[in-house]
Amino acid sequence: MLSRLTRPQALAVCALPVAALLATAAFAPLPFSVAQPGMTANVLGENKGSQVITISGAPTRRTSGQLRMTTIEATNPDTDVRLSDVIDGWFRTDQAIMPRDSVYPSGQSTKEIEQHNTEQMRQSQDAATEAALKYLDLGRDGVKVTLKLSDVGGPSAGLLFSLGIVDKLDGDGSGGDLTGGRTIAGTGTIDADGKVGAVGGVALKTQAARRDGATVFLVPKDECADAKSELPAGLRLVPVTTLQGAVKALVALEHGKGSVPGC
Repeated sequence: MLSRLTRPQALAVCALPVAALLATAAFAPLPFSVAQPGMTANVLGENKGSQVITISGAPTRRTSGQLRMTTIEATNPDTDVRLSDVIDGWFRTDQAIMPRDSVYPSGQSTKEIEQHNTEQMRQSQDAATEAALKYLDLGRDGVKVTLKLSDVGGPSAGLLFSLGIVDKLDGDGSGGDLTGGRTIAGTGTIDADGKVGAVGGVALKTQAARRDGATVFLVPKDECADAKSELPAGLRLVPVTTLQGAVKALVALEHGKGSVPGC
């Protein structure tokens, strides 16, 4: 013999599996990483006791100001991110919830990811050196550049490495500093021909830059919208697409002449 459930009883029965799913989701690890503003480093100076840029085979100049590369810090690939972490990060401006696969290559161990990031950094340093020397019409056979930055992986410091090399060798091209004595920060990959590429996480990187004293931030042009989304007060965005364009913008900013692009 069958009996019919009342509406409240039916709702209660239906709510049970929903509640069970929500409870499972609350405690189950999710495929996300929590990111926040990371460290910055002045590529014209030292990092952990060692010069970031060392050049031999050509005369270098004493620089003033800073060129700060920027990073984000993300939860380790083997760290469990829960629903509560996602909800908390969603409402904070100093954190971002990112798909884990957009931060770390999927299907790789922590050791493999570290090796991958180290290799990307090495390739980025080679490309940054080649781009800078090509811009200055100098040959790599006569000029040796060593780049050293501890505990940082990936390709996103490429643009700042290139600018640092240019500043140490040539400055603004007329005896002044490329920075104009300012603290300039930025991000962006670079290839051997000097083309600047997008990197991700720029909204968090602008916060790291302003925290560490930067007043100007060089951003890949395609990421202007992201950079503006949480832009700290007192930080000016300068979009770039090439090394040549970045140098030109900084020289115009230093001398107050010419057009300085904006987002």
